[in-house]
Amino acid sequence: MIEIAVEKELLGSRGKMALHVNLTIEPQSFVALSGQSGSGKTTLLRILAGLEEAKGRIVVNDEVWLDGSKAVLPQQRGIGFVFQDYALFPNMSVLENLLFVRNDRELAFHLLEITELSELAKRSPLTLSGGQKQRVSLCRAMMNRPKLLLMDEPLSALDPSMRLKLQNEILTLHKEFETTTMIVSHDPSEMYRLSNRVLVMSQGSIIQDGSAKEVLLRTQGSQKFSFEGEVLEIVRVDVIYVAVIAIGQQLVEVVLDRSEAESLKIGDNVTIGTKAFAPIITFQKK
Repeated sequence: MIEIAVEKELLGSRGKMALHVNLTIEPQSFVALSGQSGSGKTTLLRILAGLEEAKGRIVVNDEVWLDGSKAVLPQQRGIGFVFQDYALFPNMSVLENLLFVRNDRELAFHLLEITELSELAKRSPLTLSGGQKQRVSLCRAMMNRPKLLLMDEPLSALDPSMRLKLQNEILTLHKEFETTTMIVSHDPSEMYRLSNRVLVMSQGSIIQDGSAKEVLLRTQGSQKFSFEGEVLEIVRVDVIYVAVIAIGQQLVEVVLDRSEAESLKIGDNVTIGTKAFAPIITFQKK
């Protein structure tokens, strides 16, 4: 069981704000943290890791990590942290990066095998692709057999196919090592696929807390599908107007009437909704 009751003054996207989180996490949970940039997600991870100071109390499996302002050092917390920028040692091989954390060659090769990196064990991180570097970073984080694995948007810079592959590997490691995992993500499909609990943060506080389905799924049955997007272009075609809108990594065209076209401008954020009475699903070959 992880008990978190922390507070800290932050400079957020709208100026000064108070991070105030009171939370209990079950062992072996996979928790996703979502919310706008500057809402306090990364700061919360860094407080849990001991990389930032805060006031309050953190207890992990009956071990007190923070009490008031007295904190256990990061290296004594038994955590794994996967950063966005990999944070690998360029002067060490892939294997040496792992053994630097713990001199356990059996565990290191086991992790490299799970993530299909065994053949790259002697390579320098400088020669690896982004996806390979992130897999090395994940393996290194697991070398401590952490009680708590923290990941700050670890897959955001990867292409969709590599992101899916690493999601599967993260889930495999989470289950095998029976660790409690927290990931910061802005990708609904990633959160739905990986987590059993989603927390949404805004201005330093948790404003939504539930299962991935409860928090992320916006439509059921015959209700409306609803997607958020950005207007990229508005063009007139004969007597109608067409808006080109970016929804995630896809572009769609939406027909507008004249009043809608005149009220919108390039860069506007919009919500696109449609009835779900007869959705069409087309299967794609892998």
